[in-house]
Amino acid sequence: MSILIKNIKQLVQVYDHNVMIVKGEAMKTLPVLKNAYLYIEHDTIIEYGEMEYCEGIEAETIVDATGKLVLPSWCDSHTHIVYAGNRTSEFVDRINGLSYEDIANRGGGILNSAKLLQETSEEDLYNQSINRLEELIRMGTGAFEIKTGYGLTVEAELKMLKVIKRIKQESLAKITPTLLAAHAIPADYKTKKEDYIKLITEKLIPKAAKLNVSHYIDVFCEEGYFDLEDTETILKAAAKYKMQPKIHVNQFNILGGVGLGVKYNALSVDHLEELNNDDIEALKKSETMPVALPGCSYFLSIPYTPARQIIDAGLPIAIATDYNPGSAPSGNMNFIVSAACIKLKMTPEEAINAATINGAYAMGISSMYGSITRGKKANLIITKPLNDYSEIPYAFAHNPVDQVIINGQLKDIKNPEENFRI
Repeated sequence: MSILIKNIKQLVQVYDHNVMIVKGEAMKTLPVLKNAYLYIEHDTIIEYGEMEYCEGIEAETIVDATGKLVLPSWCDSHTHIVYAGNRTSEFVDRINGLSYEDIANRGGGILNSAKLLQETSEEDLYNQSINRLEELIRMGTGAFEIKTGYGLTVEAELKMLKVIKRIKQESLAKITPTLLAAHAIPADYKTKKEDYIKLITEKLIPKAAKLNVSHYIDVFCEEGYFDLEDTETILKAAAKYKMQPKIHVNQFNILGGVGLGVKYNALSVDHLEELNNDDIEALKKSETMPVALPGCSYFLSIPYTPARQIIDAGLPIAIATDYNPGSAPSGNMNFIVSAACIKLKMTPEEAINAATINGAYAMGISSMYGSITRGKKANLIITKPLNDYSEIPYAFAHNPVDQVIINGQLKDIKNPEENFRI
């Protein structure tokens, strides 16, 4: 299978060499080639250039992109797509004045999702989850990190891992699984947290490692959930199985989780709605990616990650959806790019960098995804006619996507019968 895209108005995020991460001042630069072509064979970007050099290139499929932009698919590095049902009733509770913490304290929140998931069959859970994923591919996302965390029992967490493994095997999208081993404390362990942590470290992590699905470990390091000591105990246990941390930190409180993540060579530290100078200094001495989740801030009406402080300190940043049923029930990365500009005060260039190459880095896949580079995988967005890439975040309720190429396959996103499976 070969595809030639011609007459591209702007070919966005173009690099002649393999860039893995973009930091600080460099995030303000977004390489663009105007009046361009792009040639793909099978699942790989083979060649690109200005249209004057396109003559003689033949392909099985030719796409005329006159007036349109082509850019890498969004890389969503933080999702909880595998869950059962929804939490609409809690949405109404929050409108009526209850906080996220209030709902959790009365048995709602994550505990509610865990109960639903435990009662849902593996097949039903797969069907719900793959349908969500395919809706998001139609919106331009081509790579997803998917976490467990709504099981809260060994059996249910392993069920989630099996569902994620099946999605990874059957979807055309790139999937990075993460074991969110410690998301909340189950009701049965409310007064026995130490016993629950022991269950995680001595049973869940070893059994999950044996499945060989996830090479990443996550902990919700937050007041009322898992403190620094708990988090370190879990990270130590996971390190024995070569699981690298990707952890929730600083959503509501600063506990020192950023520094702890850096100590254990975390690939990413996610949320960061609260941040201090110690956190910034710790990140400066690391290869850890800070990840902002503006959809969560929007939905819960909590502070937004101070992206300007992070970027102006010379650091990189990624943005992701945090797609989950309780605090961010949207996986639309187009909205996240807009929110990054509007609420995090990022430029369009910074936001697109954060949603492509840096998002790929936060999943450990930026050697093959996140930019238009020869030899990288062909996961691409072809937009509707646009004047400039800055229109993507500007029109925050607009869907800019016309077509997607996923794993080298051109897909008609307007056809409801189209699927995105191998």
